[in-house]
Amino acid sequence: MLHSQTHLRTRPISAGHLRAFEAVARHLNFRAAAEELALTQSAVSRQIQGLEEEVGVVLFLRHTRAVELTSAGTQLLLAVSQALPRIDSAVRQIRQSAGRRSVSLTTFASFASMWLIPRMEAFQRDNPEIDIRIDASDSAVDLDVADVDIALRYGPAANMPAGAVRMFGEQLTPVASPWLLKGGPRLKQPADLANFTLIEAGDAHRSHLEWLTWRRWFDDHQLTRLAPKRWLYFNYAYQMVQAALAGQGVVLARLPLIAENLATGDLIETLPHEHRMDSPMAYWMIVGPRSEQRPEIRAFCEWLMGQARDTRQTIGEVPDPDEADCQD
Repeated sequence: MLHSQTHLRTRPISAGHLRAFEAVARHLNFRAAAEELALTQSAVSRQIQGLEEEVGVVLFLRHTRAVELTSAGTQLLLAVSQALPRIDSAVRQIRQSAGRRSVSLTTFASFASMWLIPRMEAFQRDNPEIDIRIDASDSAVDLDVADVDIALRYGPAANMPAGAVRMFGEQLTPVASPWLLKGGPRLKQPADLANFTLIEAGDAHRSHLEWLTWRRWFDDHQLTRLAPKRWLYFNYAYQMVQAALAGQGVVLARLPLIAENLATGDLIETLPHEHRMDSPMAYWMIVGPRSEQRPEIRAFCEWLMGQARDTRQTIGEVPDPDEADCQD
C-alpha cells in the first residue's frame, strides 16, 4: 500500500526504475514501453509499482485502455526527462574516451554543406585517427548537456555566449553563373537587375533574417521601386546558390559561403565590390565546457580557425577593432 502524503520516505530513491517510468510516461502505454525496453509488460508494471512504493504516491492512473500521468507523475517526468539524457551523454563521453577519439559538432545545414564539409578532407587526411560527427540542424544545442563538443553558430555578437570565438563576418553580394550573362540582358549597374530572375529565401521576410532580402539591398542602393523579371524562392542558402550555379537567376549571396565558387569562376559577382552590403551577422565557434581540454578538440579547433583565417583573407575582411580580441 502506498504511503500517504504525511508519511513520505525521505531517503533518495533507487535509479533502477526511472528508465521504465520515463518510457511508460512517454508512450502512456505499458506494452509500447515494454517493447522499447525489451522487457515483458509485467516486468515493466512491477518496476513502476516499485517506484510508486518508493516515492510514496501514485504516478499513473490505470484505465481500461489507457494510462494517464498524475500531477506527481508529471512533476517527476520533468526531472527524469532532463536527467536521463545527461547520464547517457556522460556514459557516451566515457566510452568515447576509452576507445577511438572523436569530435562531434553542430551547425546549421547551409554552413555545413557550403563551408565546412568541402574543407573536411584536409583535416581527415592529416588526422586519420579522429572520427568526426556533424549534426546539421537549425535548432540550437545546449553544450552543457548535449553530446556535442563544438557548435558553429551564426548571429550578431550580442547573441553569442561568453567564450564564443568569432571566425569571420560577412557581406552580401549579387552573384550569378557566368553563362547566365552571356548573350542575355546586360548587368552593368544595380537597376539592370530588373531584367533578371532574383533568387531569395522564401521565409526571410517573416524571420530574423529579413536583412538578407533583396528588398534590404534595394533600399541600400536607393532602388525602392525596382521589380525583377520574376522571383524564385527556396528554404535554404545552399539551395539558392545551387539554383544560381544552374543559371536560374541572380542570388544575393553570403560572401563567405560562396568564396570558393567565386575563386573557381563557377559564380561571378555581377557588380563591382562597392555594391556589396555589410551584414550585422558573423560566424562563431563555441566549444563545450566538458570538451575543451581534450587534445582532439584542440586539434580540430586549431584547424578550424586556420580555415577561418583563410576565408577572411579570401573575402578581404578586416575585423572591427573592438572584435580583434575575438580572433584566434
